[in-house]
This record gives sequence, structure tokens and C-alpha cells, in this order.
Amino acid sequence: MAKELKNFTKRSDNYSQWYNELVVKADLAEQSAVRGCMVIKPYGYAIWEKMQRQLDDMFKETGHQNAYFPLLIPKSFLSREADHVEGFAKECAVVTHYRLKNDPDGNGVVVDPAAKLEEELIIRPTSETIIWNTYKNWIHSYRDLPILVNQWANVFRWEMRTRMFLRTAEFLWQEGHTAHATREEAEKEAIKMLHVYSDFAQNFMAVPVIMGVKSANERFAGALETYTIEAMMQDGKALQSGTSHFLGQNFAKAFDVTFMNRNNEPEYVWATSWGVSTRLMGALIMTHSDDNGLVLPPKLAPIQVVIVPIYKNDEGLKEISAKVEPIVAEFRRRGISVKYDDADNRRPGFKFADYEVKGVPVRLAIGQRDLEQGTVEVMRRDTLEKETYALDGIVDHVVKELDDIQESLFRRALENREHRTISVDSYDEFKEKIEEGVFILAHWDGTTETEERIKEETKATIRCIPFDGDQTPGVCMVTGRPSARRVLFARSY
Repeated sequence: MAKELKNFTKRSDNYSQWYNELVVKADLAEQSAVRGCMVIKPYGYAIWEKMQRQLDDMFKETGHQNAYFPLLIPKSFLSREADHVEGFAKECAVVTHYRLKNDPDGNGVVVDPAAKLEEELIIRPTSETIIWNTYKNWIHSYRDLPILVNQWANVFRWEMRTRMFLRTAEFLWQEGHTAHATREEAEKEAIKMLHVYSDFAQNFMAVPVIMGVKSANERFAGALETYTIEAMMQDGKALQSGTSHFLGQNFAKAFDVTFMNRNNEPEYVWATSWGVSTRLMGALIMTHSDDNGLVLPPKLAPIQVVIVPIYKNDEGLKEISAKVEPIVAEFRRRGISVKYDDADNRRPGFKFADYEVKGVPVRLAIGQRDLEQGTVEVMRRDTLEKETYALDGIVDHVVKELDDIQESLFRRALENREHRTISVDSYDEFKEKIEEGVFILAHWDGTTETEERIKEETKATIRCIPFDGDQTPGVCMVTGRPSARRVLFARSY
């Protein structure tokens, strides 16, 4: 049974299949009865909760408060901002009736034709419209600003090709929506929240990211600028891992949200929105995991340390448990989530395999012989290396190991990205190298036409115009026209 648990398709053979198998075998999620939707299982949700808790603390440290807005949005709201409705129209799920009734022919229930809504309702694909309709009631004077609000919610966008966590019809996320008195304040907010996302990705997820601005073609529908963090997965593909949008006054104008400024003159409000979703779970999985299963950074692992006793009889278990109990208590006192798995319905070998697949960062195994010798076997999940240490001082040792694992995972991911990031100057070389799974820094003439041609011919997109990096002018690799700087291309999820 333990061998079956770890019998994964190798990443080098079929990366996509490996990912799908891992999500299921690590007990993170499974397909639901609703096409394109998933069931997030308790272990998977526990990881999301740790992400949510940390991000929520970071948002509140920057002055934001949580609120909640309706799931259903009147169809007319989406019509008010032209770019916004065009961007989401094909993904919207529409509610047309408000009641069911028993089928007169006895075939269960049917939609009651007499219960047709006067105006259809849209299941939120994002909440800008319903929120800005609400802000109209909240904002009258510059004294009412800024509004710094976030909501944790679900959204729904029809997706034809789905993959658990990476792209599903329904997903969980947070969406911040802020209102400001000045353009400068709003732009500063959008950049600040992008840095919060970068901080979280790098220091908690151990995922290195590149910050930058999206091209006009890749902007959020209705935004003046979209800022992004882009991460590289192990196969060299990019994953957009968080976005922050400077919305200008577009939504304020669409919903007539004005305020009296300090000169007692009416002015439209300036806006931002920003969000990350359960897609971060996919980033976490694909950045760190291996052919043996999930690998989790300790800061986000639901179980950071697991202790497995190895015993022959009840008396042996009692002796081990008596020795382990104060160790468990000390771990918890130090803020480490620890599980002592003394369940008698699974053999130690199965437990080892199960916790390895689930990515528990550190495993301790202790038997009766270990008690006699005052030792314990320690295994790190990131390296799969086992070593024997003295029981005395084991908590201090493991705490250091957890810190080292966190840093090691980041370094390993960064080395992978640096190894796979190249600069090219010719379109022929670009087309050759993009097949190898790399990030490419190349010159582009700034036109949508050239951007679309590259996408059509190579399946690569401009991931962002990096904030940092080579800003030396050059010529576009495709057209030979002047280019202000290199931009980041990659194939993506």
C-alpha cells in the first residue's frame, strides 16, 4: 500500500500528469460533481488557511479591513464599464430564475417559468461593479477617504480547460478594493500591495517572483495599469501569482462616485483592486514538489513535524509516549505544529510514505532501541536525508532544521529560475529557446500586433515588463523597430 501511495508519474515523463496525481494522492483536492469545480479536502484547505491567515495579517498591518459583498451582481452593473464587461462577458454564469417547482410529469424538479427575474443576475467573476455601486453611498467628502477594504470570497468564471487549483471555474481568493482622493495615492497603494504579495510569495511560500507591469494587451479589464508577480515553475513555465491594478477613475465614473475635495470641488474617486487566489496552491506544489510527492515550506505546512513511534507491543508504545509527550509539548510551546502519530491502524512504513507524499517538512522516528540509546531518527522532506540525533536538545535542532528547509527551498527555486532565464536578440533564437522551458528577456517594439504575432507563433506571452533588469534600449527581435528595454517572455499556465 505504501508503494502504491508513492507510485507517481515522473515529472520528466509527464509533468502535467505528475501534478494531477500529486494533488489527489497528497489529499489536497478532488474533482467534484460540477464540471470544472473542485472539492478542496481538509489537508489542502489547511494549507490555504495558513496562507489566508498570514496574508490577512499583512493586509491589516497595512491598514486594510475585511468586509463582504454580494455573490450576485445585477447584469446592468457589468454594462457600465465597457472594457470590464468585454473582458469578462464570455466567462459569466447567469441566474435567470428564482424558483424551482415539482415537474408535473413526476420527473423531479424543473425551473418555474413564472419565476423569471426582471433582470438577470451574474455570479461574481470579480466584484468591482457591485463594490463601486456600494461606495457611492459611502463616499461624499475627502474626509471619507481613503477606503481600504478587502474581502475573502469565492468567484466563478466559466473555464473550458480546468486543472485543480491552477484554473477552475469556481475558486477562492481575496480581492482588495480601495478608494483614494488622489491619483498619486492610488498608484502608491497598487504598488504597495504588489510588494506585500512579493513578500508573502518569497518569505512564506519560498517562491521567488519577478515584479513588473503588464503590457496593455495583458491588463486587467478596466484598469489603467496592472502590476504582477510572476513565478517560474519547475518545468520553466510561468505562473501569474498575484496582481494589483491601478483602476484610475474608470469605475468611479461608471458608477458616478464623486467626493468634495479640499477646495470644496466635486471630483471622481481614484481606485485600485488587487487579489491572489487558490492558484497560489498550484504555485506552491509546482515550485517545490518532487517525484515522491509534495514538498512544503515549513511556514505554510499544516504539520511541520510528525513523530512516528515504532514499537512491538503496548508496553513499548507507553514507554515511547512517555518520552515523547514533553517533546511534543515543547514543540507546541515554541509555536511548531507537531503531530504524534501513535494510531495503531497503520504500520510505520505506511505512515512514513503518507507523510512523505503530504510534504511534512520533518519526520522523527523513535523506537524502543532509540529510547535505550537516547537517540531519534530525523528525516528532512526536502532532501530525504536521514540522520540520528540525541533526544536531548532535539527541539532546538529541529527548529533550526525548519529554518534551513525554508531558506533552502527558496534558494533551490531561485537557482532553477536563474538557470532557465536567458536573453536573446533574434526571433529565430527566441523560437528555438522557448521550446526548452525558459524565461526569455528580449526586445519588443511595444505594439499589440507584434505581441499577438509572437503569441500565435510561439505560444509565449509577455509576462511583464520587469521593474528591475536590463533597461538598455535596443531593437525589437521581430520587427527591428526601436525598443525601450527588454521584457519578460514565457509560456505560462
